[in-house]
Amino acid sequence: MSSVGHDPARQVAHAAARWLALIESGTASAEDRAGLQRWREQSPSHEQMWQKAQGLRQRFADVPPQLAMASLDRSAADPQRRALLKRALVVVALLPAGWVLSRQAPVMAWRADLRTGTGEQRTVRLSDASLLQLNTATAVNLDWHAGQHRLMLVEGEVALSMVDTAPVLTLQTRLGQIMASGAEVCVREEAGRCRVSVSRGQVVLQPLAGAAVPLQGGQRAWLNVTGVGTVEHFDVQQPDWRSGVLTVENRPLGSFLTELARYRPGVLHWDPSLEKLRVTGAFRLDDTDRVLQLLAASLPLQVQTRTRYWVTLVPRQTG
Repeated sequence: MSSVGHDPARQVAHAAARWLALIESGTASAEDRAGLQRWREQSPSHEQMWQKAQGLRQRFADVPPQLAMASLDRSAADPQRRALLKRALVVVALLPAGWVLSRQAPVMAWRADLRTGTGEQRTVRLSDASLLQLNTATAVNLDWHAGQHRLMLVEGEVALSMVDTAPVLTLQTRLGQIMASGAEVCVREEAGRCRVSVSRGQVVLQPLAGAAVPLQGGQRAWLNVTGVGTVEHFDVQQPDWRSGVLTVENRPLGSFLTELARYRPGVLHWDPSLEKLRVTGAFRLDDTDRVLQLLAASLPLQVQTRTRYWVTLVPRQTG
């Protein structure tokens, strides 16, 4: 793994932490605040990290108060004050940097054998000729030794298309495991559960605590720690993210935008009054700007673009 000095994500985390420390110190000037705004607008990763860093405000209460008071009680020209303030900023900055990194990029995800970033998709041919597809913001580990074929889904969503000659493969998640043989299956982890959709063949869902449940082609269900939810049928021919398409039918706009934001770098906001509008269609995921334009053309809303990475949807103004 790269050192802190050469890891871009760690550099962004440390920069966000230092900006936050400066703002919270009470010494930030108007020029400092303008510099922070420019830094946030430089990259979606900057803005995302800053939003996460905002949640650290309450944690600053854990910094020893005498350290801050010692720096603030002295005159600005006092060299000891400047030295103490510098050390205070370093202490305050280093703590949230580690905390932010632990939330935004767990160690397991950063060390994963395969991973994708926001809006990125990747296809890998495994040694047994099976095809593995990683959706946006996904991390996977491979355990391919001692006669075992095992995939470990650290986070995100994967699709596995196995060849008929491939040996039984186990897809391990934090909620349980999926055993597949000659199957085509898609697994997505979210909010403490996994959605398992089988397009071909058969898989067996084994929760950590509960009875195993088989799924056939055309069936899907939610895998939880304690069991498997209701088995449902779905259209295996409907295009989805594997073909670069987000297909929806009469879906609430709020739900649609939440899904679209998974594929879009930066920040996407919308007025809550828009959430009950309905969306139907098939949208290309490789151009989310175009998707927003289509929404504005077909629904009573307009797109406000602050920067490329900061977009807000609001009700369309009339008159």
